Amino acid sequence: MSFLTYSFFVSYSDKPLVWLHGFVKTPPFSQLARLEAGFLLRRLQIGERLGMSHSRPLPSIGRRCHELRINDTEASWRIIYRIDKDAIIIIEVAKKKTAALPVLLIETCRNRLKDYDNA
Repeated sequence: MSFLTYSFFVSYSDKPLVWLHGFVKTPPFSQLARLEAGFLLRRLQIGERLGMSHSRPLPSIGRRCHELRINDTEASWRIIYRIDKDAIIIIEVAKKKTAALPVLLIETCRNRLKDYDNA
């Protein structure tokens, strides 16, 4: 299985982004939402810990897993990620439809991480 690693303008101490599935693009993100997502992902790359207004832990998926909260003009989006020692692993980008994460989304994320960890 191949994974896409993405890094722009990073120093040697910055963590690369590893995309396990898909990427942030238009559609569905507006330009403003893409900028916000890029800004928050960049903050993660340099080692900054994001608080509740931007990020929330997701222990139901796994240790060190979180969701970035991106509010767009017509939808709310979640970028589900894990902070590893050597990279930020982007597991999924999903449109928020319900208050709780759907069970299928949780299982999909767990399976992607298992495949990544066993690769």
